[in-house]
Amino acid sequence: MIASPAAAVDGAALAAKRPPKLLSQTGLFADPAAQKPAAGVVPFAITTPLFSDHAQKSRFVYIPEGKAARYDDDEAFDFPVGSVLVKTFAFPADMRRPDEAVRLVETRLLIRQDEGWHAWAYLWNDEQTDAALNIAGAKVEIALAGIGETPEEPLRFTYSVPNKNQCKACHGLGGEITPLGPKARNLNGVFTYQDGPENQLVYWSKKGILAGAPAPSVAPAVPDWRDKNAPLDARARAWLDVNCAHCHRREGPASNSGLFLTYGETDAVALGIGKRPVAAGRGSGGREFDISPGDPDGSILIYRAESTEPGIMMPELGRSRHDQAAVELLRDWIANLR
Repeated sequence: MIASPAAAVDGAALAAKRPPKLLSQTGLFADPAAQKPAAGVVPFAITTPLFSDHAQKSRFVYIPEGKAARYDDDEAFDFPVGSVLVKTFAFPADMRRPDEAVRLVETRLLIRQDEGWHAWAYLWNDEQTDAALNIAGAKVEIALAGIGETPEEPLRFTYSVPNKNQCKACHGLGGEITPLGPKARNLNGVFTYQDGPENQLVYWSKKGILAGAPAPSVAPAVPDWRDKNAPLDARARAWLDVNCAHCHRREGPASNSGLFLTYGETDAVALGIGKRPVAAGRGSGGREFDISPGDPDGSILIYRAESTEPGIMMPELGRSRHDQAAVELLRDWIANLR
């Protein structure tokens, strides 16, 4: 086992009832503006990430030295008290050049304290030098070149930084805030670290921040939904799992819908295939089934995934645009269902 390096993270400040006012004061980053993590803070990636209005995301995990998360085959790992999950949302000026002129918008922290997880958002300043704790949420105007109707006309929209209560809408499970992304199936893939590429489950285990993980060959895994060499069903199910199943699961806030979109769901009707909605209305778009096999245009799932109208679009939080490439994938998947 490789020992964790001495951390510069201010554990006492993060354990307080309210974290520091500035992201730089948490000690999580050696260079916040460059998104360079401090010692003991490990970068990671989700194989198929949640769509958030085309935002780029940088993810990091901090686990106090001498402690480790406990592996789970299906759910998010059980992180020890003092752990922090970090996610920064950013937008390049031009989607055709994603590494140039990148604007940091917000950095979210999930902090594991004695009584459970707490969610906090930090809003980046215009100078891109630091981010300040933001409780009330914010609206940020975004212009993305290279993705509008024409190359010359940027896509313009208002990006929403969630307020503290809105975090519970997606991260709530059984009445408690819980992490969503760091699950075995989402981390069972290769990430390029400073010292080279390695499977993330292996790397975390070697670093001593994950206990009980099996070999990657026997751990669950989902494909990158953009990988056209992967099976169509697995790609579509991976996208639905990450984008929808935090609510649409038996233990989630949308359980009364009877529509369960977790990756491991085996009941076709629960998955929505040939299933009528529990409550029809304008959210159904006049369609009779959640998923109508062979008929994307007759499927409520497509109607709501394409929509950007509040009260109709799904997911209902975390986006104002729709993911056209993902909609095309879902259309192809449904068209091939029999």
